[in-house]
Amino acid sequence: MKKINLIMALFIGAAVFSGCKLSKMIKLANDQDLTVEPNPLEVHGGKIAFEMSAVLPPKMLPSGTAYTLKTIYQYGDQEINLPGVEFKADDFPSSSTSTSRKSQDFTFDYQDGMNPGKLMIGGEAKDTRSGKTAETPAKLQVATGLITTSMLVKDVYYAAYADHGYNDKEELIPTNVDFFFDQGRSVLKTSEKRSDRGSNFSAFVAEKNVTKTVTITGLHSPEGTERINSGLAEERAAAIEKYYRQQMKKYDYKDLSDSIKFILKPVIEDWQAFKDALKDYDGIDGNAKSEVLRIVNGTGTFEDKEKSLQKLDSYKKLFKDLYPSLRTAKTEILTVKPKKANAEIAVLAKSVADGNAKADTLSAEELLFAGNMTPSLDEKVAIYTAATKANPSWQAHNNLAAALLMQAKAGDADKVDAAITQLEIAAKLQKTAEVHTNLATAYAMQANYDKAMENVEAAEGLGGSAMLKAGLNSVKGAILVRQGDYSAATSALSAPTKDLDAMFDKGLALLLNKDFAQAEAAFNEVTSAEDGYALAWYAGAIASARQGNASDVKTKLIKATNLDASLKEKALADLEFRTFAAELATALK
Repeated sequence: MKKINLIMALFIGAAVFSGCKLSKMIKLANDQDLTVEPNPLEVHGGKIAFEMSAVLPPKMLPSGTAYTLKTIYQYGDQEINLPGVEFKADDFPSSSTSTSRKSQDFTFDYQDGMNPGKLMIGGEAKDTRSGKTAETPAKLQVATGLITTSMLVKDVYYAAYADHGYNDKEELIPTNVDFFFDQGRSVLKTSEKRSDRGSNFSAFVAEKNVTKTVTITGLHSPEGTERINSGLAEERAAAIEKYYRQQMKKYDYKDLSDSIKFILKPVIEDWQAFKDALKDYDGIDGNAKSEVLRIVNGTGTFEDKEKSLQKLDSYKKLFKDLYPSLRTAKTEILTVKPKKANAEIAVLAKSVADGNAKADTLSAEELLFAGNMTPSLDEKVAIYTAATKANPSWQAHNNLAAALLMQAKAGDADKVDAAITQLEIAAKLQKTAEVHTNLATAYAMQANYDKAMENVEAAEGLGGSAMLKAGLNSVKGAILVRQGDYSAATSALSAPTKDLDAMFDKGLALLLNKDFAQAEAAFNEVTSAEDGYALAWYAGAIASARQGNASDVKTKLIKATNLDASLKEKALADLEFRTFAAELATALK
């Protein structure tokens, strides 16, 4: 019995000693030094991250004990229990005579409603042998509030339309006809008029194509004196003009002929046509050709060179085979390509989209062009839908998706999935910068930023126009701000743009990257372009606050809150302006 009582006494004594030890630890906790950085807490990349450093006073970790800092984020009536910071006496052998230090990083996801909030710390002392614990009687507040400036980012969405491939500007079509003449003659022979070339020429004139110019180049072969050659070139060109005008009269052109400009170009004593013909001529060998070219490219008059050629063994073949092809008048007729008027294309496209006209009423290019012309998103969707059925090209599916994305941007969020479906079809047909840019926008609209960035990178690897690259960078920059990569966002948004939201995001990226002066300048650019952009005035006030410029803070916030009354309550609660709280409370009444 005495032995049992002795054991119980030892147990009770140990318990009393343990309790005493824990009580002393809890009491010494009042002297602990806790530092949180940043303070207030901040949201970056959708997360709240901070570092907490704790310094425990000497004698707070007796042998066989541990002390845990319990970290809690409180907002409204909710709490988030974060990992504790544990000090074990065994890890701090000098704790009886010196302080014990430890730092730990924390990260947790931001959710709506977490601001305002506060970071609370509780303490738990523990006897590691007995398991007995004791807690601090109250929690200590170590950080107040939450800065959510990064959440000001504006989503930027860009729809990349593929080139429709249609040219609605005037286009000229060249038609070429060569008429040949006898040696030393400039009379257009009947056989030339009745030849296939002549018949085709006559039929062409009969069609009364809208003609801009008729350029007639008169040529001659090398033989003959300067006087003869000069006259032949001019007369041959004039003979074709005369014949052309006769044909127009025959087919009753009337006033149409007055609008046609005739350009006569007699080419006199020019060896180029001869050299071009010689290049493709296989009637003489290479050595003989070299002899000919040595003379032609050498010095002397035109007639001297002709006399030298006549002395060559190859001259008879040249005279027989090449010279006749040089006795010609080359005619180039530039006619206007027939096209439908833009208004007609628009009407026909609507009929095709409504099912009131056949799909082949317009070409694939004309249908895509019609979709490009209309400002109505509903009409774009209808026309591009018809285009995907008439000619299921990647351009048609891509442009339909682009129009659907713009409908989603305008408020019809359900259209994003439909756009992605069209883009997946387009990507199977051909992977292009336009398709991947639109996929980046689509996934950004669904807040799937990782998937969006995958498509940004794919689009960047496929090139694209300067306009497309600018739009893609605007989308990329907004995503990077949301992901907390402010340096990369600043780079992506560095190019000039007229998109006000992209300009705003550039300023925000600079601000969050701690380039306060440049950020302020960027926000000034936005308000200079659009004085009514309230959020740019508000963000500009933050940039001024971070530089300690009280006067600018007040001026910009008054401007912002006058434009958007809802910003008044935000400004008064925003910890960005905590240093100026008293002054702003009066200024923003």
